[in-house]
Formats: sequence, C-alpha cells, structure tokens
Amino acid sequence: MSGKKITFGSKPTKPAPSADAWVESRSVEEDGLPAEKMKRLTIDIPESLHKSIKSACALRGTKIADEVRELLYNKYGKP
Repeated sequence: MSGKKITFGSKPTKPAPSADAWVESRSVEEDGLPAEKMKRLTIDIPESLHKSIKSACALRGTKIADEVRELLYNKYGKP
C-alpha cells in the first residue's frame, strides 16, 4: 500500500426523502383533471410473468407501472 491519503467531502446534511413520502407527495394530472394523490400497490407475481411484462414494456418504451395502471383503469374505470 502506498501512504497516500484521500479525503472526501462531508456527508450531505439533508437526508433523502423516504420512498413512501415521495409516493404520497406525487400527483398525476390527466385529461385536464386536477391532480390526484397517489397510493402504492404491491403485488406478488411469478418471475416468468414479470420477465414477460418487463421485456414487452422495454420493446414499447413504456413503464410497467404505467401499463399496469392502464389495465386497472380499463377494468375498474377512471375515478
């Protein structure tokens, strides 16, 4: 080992917001309707299904969350 010392800057003083706080602060504006508070939904699916969804979304250039949200809107209707 060499005797070199490396100094790093100080740690950030502002903590990063938690994922839950970020989700709760998000809002979506669609079709000119006022923004609505978002809620998180977690589901378990088989790995093979996840791979299929992920690859299809990658080919289309879309996000999994956006496609799942669209499927849910089609099934249950928009608020």
